[in-house]
Amino acid sequence: MTTVDDAVSDAPSRAPWPPAQPPEPTYVDDRLNYWAEAAPDSEAMTYLGRTWTWAQLHERVHRAAGGLRELGIARGDVVGFLDKNHPACVEISMAAGSIGAANAVINWRMAGDEIDYVVNDSGAKVLFVGAELLPTVEAIRDRLAHVERIITVTPDGAEDDEYEAFLAAATPCDDGPDVVEDDVCLVLYSSGTTGHPKGVMLTHRNMVRHTINAHDGWAFGPGDKSMVAMPLFHVGGSSYVLFGIHDGVPSVMTREPDAGSLAGAILAGATCTFLVPAVLAQVLRAGPDAIKLFSALKTYTYGASPMPPPLLRAAMEAWPATDFIQVYGLTEVSGVATHLLADEHRNAEAEGHPERLLSAGRAIPECELRIVDPGTLADLPAGEAGEIWMRTPQLMAGYLNKPEATADVITEDGWFRTGDIGHLDADGFLYVSDRLKDMIISGGENIYSPEVERVLSEHPAVLEVAVVGVPDEKWGESVKAFVALKEGAVATEDEIIAYARERLAHYKCPKSVDVVQALPRNPTGKVLKRELRAPYWEGRNRQV
Repeated sequence: MTTVDDAVSDAPSRAPWPPAQPPEPTYVDDRLNYWAEAAPDSEAMTYLGRTWTWAQLHERVHRAAGGLRELGIARGDVVGFLDKNHPACVEISMAAGSIGAANAVINWRMAGDEIDYVVNDSGAKVLFVGAELLPTVEAIRDRLAHVERIITVTPDGAEDDEYEAFLAAATPCDDGPDVVEDDVCLVLYSSGTTGHPKGVMLTHRNMVRHTINAHDGWAFGPGDKSMVAMPLFHVGGSSYVLFGIHDGVPSVMTREPDAGSLAGAILAGATCTFLVPAVLAQVLRAGPDAIKLFSALKTYTYGASPMPPPLLRAAMEAWPATDFIQVYGLTEVSGVATHLLADEHRNAEAEGHPERLLSAGRAIPECELRIVDPGTLADLPAGEAGEIWMRTPQLMAGYLNKPEATADVITEDGWFRTGDIGHLDADGFLYVSDRLKDMIISGGENIYSPEVERVLSEHPAVLEVAVVGVPDEKWGESVKAFVALKEGAVATEDEIIAYARERLAHYKCPKSVDVVQALPRNPTGKVLKRELRAPYWEGRNRQV
C-alpha cells in the first residue's frame, strides 16, 4: 500500500507524455496512489478555480480516510454525501473505499421526504452535506436515525468550511489491510418499481473493471483534460471521473452541467467529456460562438438518454473533428455495457449501414449480451426483439437491503435482466427499442413511473393514476400523468402538478396531466400504458 507523501508542490506541472505504464489496479484508489508517486507535482483536479496536484489529492483522500476512522467508520459501514458536484465527493468515495466502507452519493435534487428515505435506507453514519442543502437536512434531522455526525461542505473551501477543518484535523491513514476487491465502495440510488429508490451496491471490482473496459477504443492524449460535468450521484459522473484518475490526466469538474460551467471548463482546457444529448441540443441552439467553443472538445461521449438522429447528424456536421462515442448501460453494471465508437459513427453511412447510428453499438470487453424471450426465457436469434440480458464483472453486488429485488434481476448463473427490450443484428450491434421497466429517461435522469404514481395517488381528488414518458424535444422524454378523479371531486392540471412538486424532485413531476374518465385496462385489470403512450410515439423509431 502507498504511504502518504507529505511533500506537495504549490504549483502543478505537466507530466511527461506518455506516462510510465502503471500496474493493473485492484482497488478504486490504486491509480491515485500510483500517480501520487509517479507524478506528484502534476495537475490532478481543478474545480471552481482551485487546483490540486496528484500528491495533494492523495493526501486529502488519506486524511479523509483517517478522519472517517476517527469517527468510528469501519469496514462494511456506509457514509453519505449530499451536494452538487464537488471533488470532496470523490475524495470521500475513495477514502471510504480504502478502509472497506462505502459512500452513498445522494441525488441533491430530491425532495426532503426522498432524502429521508435514502439516508435511512443506506444506514449512513456520517453525512457530508453541501452548505446550500443544509436547511433541507436540518428539517428532517430528527428522522435520520443512523446519522451520528453531519459535516458541511462549501463550494469554495473557505476558512469556515467544516469539511476542510475535518481534513486538517485528521491523521492520514493507509489503505485497510483487510479490504478485498468485492467490498462495496459506492452506493448509487436508482428509483425502483416499488415506488422507492433502490441502492445499487458497487464494489471495487465492479468499478475497476468498468474503468478499464468502458473507455476501450478511445484514449486521452498529450495535453488532454477530462471534463467531469455529469452529476456524481449519477453513474455517468461517479464512474466517468475515474477515467482521468486511471489514466493520470487532469480533470476539470463543474459544479453543475449548465452552459456557463461547461464553457468555463472548456476554456480551462477540457478536451474530453461525457454528457447527455440534451446538452448538445442546447449548444447547437446557442449559436455560432457556442458551437465554435465546443469544437475544442476532441471526444464527446454521450448516453443516459437517446440521441435523436437529426441532432446527432447536426452535431457531427457542426464538429467534424470531434470523436462522438455513444454508450448504453445501467447503474447496475457500473455504467457502460455497450458503445458505438467514433469510427463507427463516421463510417456508418459510407459502409452502407446508416441504421447503426440508431444503435447502441457493441458490447464492451468482458460484457456478454443475450436477447431473451421474456415469456419463455429462450434465446432469440439476430433481428428478433426480446429482453436484453448481460453478464459482466461490472455487475453490482445487489440492491442494498433488497435481496428479493436482487434475485428478480440476477439469475443464478450471473445474468442481469435489464428490463430493456432490444435486438442484436448479425454483426453484434445492439438496438434498444423499448422497456419492460416503467422507466422514463428525461435529460439523462431515470424516473420510475410507480414512484410518481405513488405520490399522485395520495392526492385527495385522485382515484387512479398512470404515468408515462412522452417525447420531449429538449429532454428526450418528459413525464405525463393520466388521472381519473373520485366521484364528485375536482382538481385541475396545475393543482396536481403543484401537489407533486411539493413532494418530489421537480424533474420527476409531470409536465402535463390529462384528466380521464377511466384508465384503459386489460382483462386482468392491468393498466395498458402502451395505449396511453402510443399516440405520442407514433411514427418514431425509438420509444426509450
